[in-house]
Amino acid sequence: MHNHVLQDLKKTAMAFPDKAAFCGEHSCLTFRQLSLSVDIIGSYILREGIRRSPIVVFMEKSPEEVAAFFGIIRAGSYYVPIDSEMPQIRIQLILENVKAPLLICDESTKTVAQELGFTGKIVSYSEIVPSLEGPGAQETAAGNIDTEELEEVFRRSIDTDPLYVVFTSGSTGIPKGVVGCHRAVNDYIDQLSEVLGFSSETVFGNQTPLYLDACFKELFPTIRYGATTYFIPKALFMQPLKLVEYLNEHEINTVCWVVSALTIISAFHTFKTEIPKYLRTIAFGSEVFPIKQFKMWREALPEATFTNLYGPTEGTGMCCYYRVDRDFEEGDAIPIGRPFDNTDILLLDEEDHEVTKESGEQGEICIRGTSLTLGYMNNPEKTEEAFTRNPLQTAWPELIYRTGDIGRYNERGELMFVSRKDFQIKHMGHRIELGEIEVNAENIDGITGAACVYQKEKGKIVLFYSGDKEENEMKVLLKDSLPRYMVPNVTRKLPRIPLTSNGKTDRVALAAMIEK
Repeated sequence: MHNHVLQDLKKTAMAFPDKAAFCGEHSCLTFRQLSLSVDIIGSYILREGIRRSPIVVFMEKSPEEVAAFFGIIRAGSYYVPIDSEMPQIRIQLILENVKAPLLICDESTKTVAQELGFTGKIVSYSEIVPSLEGPGAQETAAGNIDTEELEEVFRRSIDTDPLYVVFTSGSTGIPKGVVGCHRAVNDYIDQLSEVLGFSSETVFGNQTPLYLDACFKELFPTIRYGATTYFIPKALFMQPLKLVEYLNEHEINTVCWVVSALTIISAFHTFKTEIPKYLRTIAFGSEVFPIKQFKMWREALPEATFTNLYGPTEGTGMCCYYRVDRDFEEGDAIPIGRPFDNTDILLLDEEDHEVTKESGEQGEICIRGTSLTLGYMNNPEKTEEAFTRNPLQTAWPELIYRTGDIGRYNERGELMFVSRKDFQIKHMGHRIELGEIEVNAENIDGITGAACVYQKEKGKIVLFYSGDKEENEMKVLLKDSLPRYMVPNVTRKLPRIPLTSNGKTDRVALAAMIEK
């Protein structure tokens, strides 16, 4: 039984001491070096008298940043990742929320960290962990480890102890800190690993930022199974051919990416020049995969497995999966399938009645089970709004998380994502899913991306798109596939659809463009 996320690290370090665990642009850490660094950081935190507290990590994406996360966990505290990509006002709001006693930075972030007005202690990674290179360096570094204190912390830990706080956007403009625990992460990794078949032979290509929960798909399976993770340079996601060349150079066989990262490769016809020949496991999520682009991937890699993943941060990453086992035609949507074991999905209508599989009706996707996180840090009101009592269970107080996503079951009994609640609009007397307009736009030859925004005050649907079609031509083409009331009132051509830091369509940026 796993009750601590670092339970396997020592065992893995003994089995694969000199194997690369995490590799970034400038450094790699072997499992021996990682385990050693984690214990050194954990010991440092305990010597500072810090117990069961949030600790901020402000570092560039690197193996050392992962070691800082794990070192904080080793000390019985929980990490709060921030990043230089974040606006400074957002960072300050996070710091005000968590009130951490310690911030760990690196040389690239140290100057900015000192200007944040942080009230706790700031320390750089290199001040805590000495160089592990050279004769006798690792043995010398081991002298900084307090094994007895670390083992006492481990002995007293329980699986509902907090593990991390990652911040999502809030509807009020104030970020919400989702608090995760060991139990939920361990259960998630158990289920995900079984579905995707992770092992010591797995070589991950990480795409997502480390300040989001999406990276859990690589971080924790790596230390559990002795896999290897490469942090792919961000710049390569603007250069599809070089991105595929990187995958081949490092023999990466497993990717768990947002859809937009995959379509960057397929939409620009990269497969005609280079194929990611080692890829065997491809998982995707966060957005709907346009069938046209998906078919390009399957044709290029017929031996690979493709799995659609679905889940919110509040549900510890992903909670549903669908292993693609049949062909789909343009206009179809890939199911999100079924929940992982030990997780249950409820579809609730507006009166909190359960939608049955047989009815085909829509309902809000609600989650119950071990995957639920602990709530929002220092935000009881928002926690109570989203984590509510299960209306179908009145005998005792069981919690569910209300995702705000609309779903339904198809004729095969598979769960389908329909839209966000706030993507469902009423226009010209009709209920319209903006996602349906986007799918039809993306099915047009030469279109590489599409996103809709609704101007409620003017009653206008605005379609932003990228591709080789002119704006007037897009309207004409969409009239062939959409009812009149769904054809966008305004079409705007962009060089590229803007994305948020975690690879999702940046609808806030698109809404701002309308006002210009």
